[in-house]
Amino acid sequence: MFKIWPLKIWTNKGYSLTPFELKDHVPFEVKRTYWVTHAAGMSTGQHCHFVEQEVFVCLQGSMTAVIDKGNGKEMFEFKEGDALYAPNFVWHGFENFSADAVLFAFSSTNYSADRSDYCEDYEQYVAEYRNKIVGE
Repeated sequence: MFKIWPLKIWTNKGYSLTPFELKDHVPFEVKRTYWVTHAAGMSTGQHCHFVEQEVFVCLQGSMTAVIDKGNGKEMFEFKEGDALYAPNFVWHGFENFSADAVLFAFSSTNYSADRSDYCEDYEQYVAEYRNKIVGE
C-alpha cells in the first residue's frame, strides 16, 4: 500500500546524518537505483507501473508528489528527509522541484527501454488499473 513518511535525521557536530536501512524501508529486492537533479521548474512524467515498485527519498530540497492511491490525484509536499513507497498500480509523479532538489529512487526492476511496464494515460489508468492497487 502507498506510504509516505519522514526519515530520522540526526544532527551532530554541525552535520546531519539520515540512516536508511533497506530492510526497514524497502519492501522488495532492490535491482536498480537512480536519481533526479537539475529539475527546477520541471516535472517527471506521471504514470503507474504494472510490475515495478519504487521507494523515493528526497535527499535535498523539495518537490510535490502527485499520487493516486485509489481516490483521484492527490498532492503531497515532499521535502528533504521524506520517503515514499509507490507499489505497482499506484499512479505517481513529481513536480515543482526546488532549485536544489535531489530525488533518489530504489526500484524493484532493472531498466527496460521498451516501457512495457508503464501506463502513462491517466484515463486508461482510472478505467483499467486503479482497482488493482495493492492493499486498497
